[in-house]
Amino acid sequence: MSAQSNSTRLYDRRRSALVVVDVQDGFRSYDTFADVAAACGRLVEGAKILDVPIIATEQYPKGLQHTAPEVGLPNDATIVEKSVFSAVRADGFNLAGRNQVLLCGIEAHVCVMQTALDLLDRGVSVQIVTDAVGSRHAHDREVGLQRLDRAGATLTTVEAALLELCERAGTPEFKAVQKVIL
Repeated sequence: MSAQSNSTRLYDRRRSALVVVDVQDGFRSYDTFADVAAACGRLVEGAKILDVPIIATEQYPKGLQHTAPEVGLPNDATIVEKSVFSAVRADGFNLAGRNQVLLCGIEAHVCVMQTALDLLDRGVSVQIVTDAVGSRHAHDREVGLQRLDRAGATLTTVEAALLELCERAGTPEFKAVQKVIL
């Protein structure tokens, strides 16, 4: 099955992973950092509620520091240090059999894009959570998102992604996720 056709399917929390790319303190000077970090935090909170594994990457943490505290990574999150742009090419990156990825983070046109393209090449379905993705420059973000859309990634939002993983209203998970997205 091609990544293109796989990307149109609804996401299932038993097949999905959340990958948070490089939302590190070293990027705080970006105009959109606070909004991106907060949106990533909502995704992380929702993933915890829905028992979706969380992988966070940190690009050269010695210089760019660690993942921002407002992202709220749980203790059981996998943290992958990297010096390559694509997280897929980093030592220790492992989806543990998951074939659907919600992808968020910084920068849309570099690390997020290269990670998504590598995942798509491996047949993994990728949803780019657009309100949880940023770049230093707005134009770079927009060009990155356009390229990802053309490459077969699906563009989504925090709310749409989390409610898709919930599958239905009225459950305890839905009620907890509803509090996260409001």
